Amino acid sequence: MPTITLDGLDLAALLCSRVCHDVISPVGAIVNGLEVLEDDQDESMRVFALELIAKSARQASARLKFARLAFGAAGSAGASIDLADAENVAKGMFADEKTKLEWSAPQALFPKNKVKLLLNLVMIATSAIPRGGVIDVAVTGGGEAPTFVFRAKGPHARIPPHAVELIAGEPESGTVDAHGILPYYAGLVARAAGMDVRFTIEGDEVTVTADSVAMEEVPPANAGNSGTELA
Repeated sequence: MPTITLDGLDLAALLCSRVCHDVISPVGAIVNGLEVLEDDQDESMRVFALELIAKSARQASARLKFARLAFGAAGSAGASIDLADAENVAKGMFADEKTKLEWSAPQALFPKNKVKLLLNLVMIATSAIPRGGVIDVAVTGGGEAPTFVFRAKGPHARIPPHAVELIAGEPESGTVDAHGILPYYAGLVARAAGMDVRFTIEGDEVTVTADSVAMEEVPPANAGNSGTELA
């Protein structure tokens, strides 16, 4: 399979597109609600508009907090992140969605790239159950050599299209777009964190497993892309 060549500017642009895609819907709903408040004097419509604005503001805030931790620098180089913070932003992301998130993890600080991988794989697990369901997240082991297991169960579960190739940095097309940037970026983070990601499916349950590999087995974090470094 061809290897993706993606420079830092393209990676940043695609990640920005992904964040904008996630946030534009609730922000648009806030704008619509404000227009109703300005133009409609019907009390029931104004109550509806206020509820819409409040719900959409919570969604936008949750998605931005998630993106900041999953894609952003999240502190200085070498910083650690509390798994409780990761749990909070992940559960906030799904608070109003059709997917239920179950979380089992130690109370501990983990290296930031491992936490970023954890959150990115939560999103990938979500796309494995497009009609909703339950995602069980289990973190075991210490921060230096953890294991992440995501069990996504729901109707019409499937391994997300092209996720395996994109995480490996080797899609059939040799290119990546805004739709594929999430698994591609997860692959970059996995290699930076010294972890390997695998998918299995049985019936209506997809399992995503990430665990540590010997460092001599890990390719460089920017393997398959030119000039890209992780924040």
